[in-house]
Amino acid sequence: MPGNAMPELVLYTTVGCHLCEQALRRVAEAGGRCVTVEIADDETLLARYGVRIPVLLRPDCGVELDWPFDAAAVRRLRALPGGSG
Repeated sequence: MPGNAMPELVLYTTVGCHLCEQALRRVAEAGGRCVTVEIADDETLLARYGVRIPVLLRPDCGVELDWPFDAAAVRRLRALPGGSG
């Protein structure tokens, strides 16, 4: 794995969430990319994130960033040391 590879981020979202659209823009402003996960498709995710979305997750270390966040916060999340694996 290249040493400069950025970690993949996950954005928990749901259809029609205007805050989630703003969160996607913040990730893009930070020069990052993320995959989106629809929480309505999973009861466990819906229970965990239903009132919190959008939530940005760095899965390799398990750190979550709750909304509201700005591009600087996304950059800090991306810069965290990686988890095991």
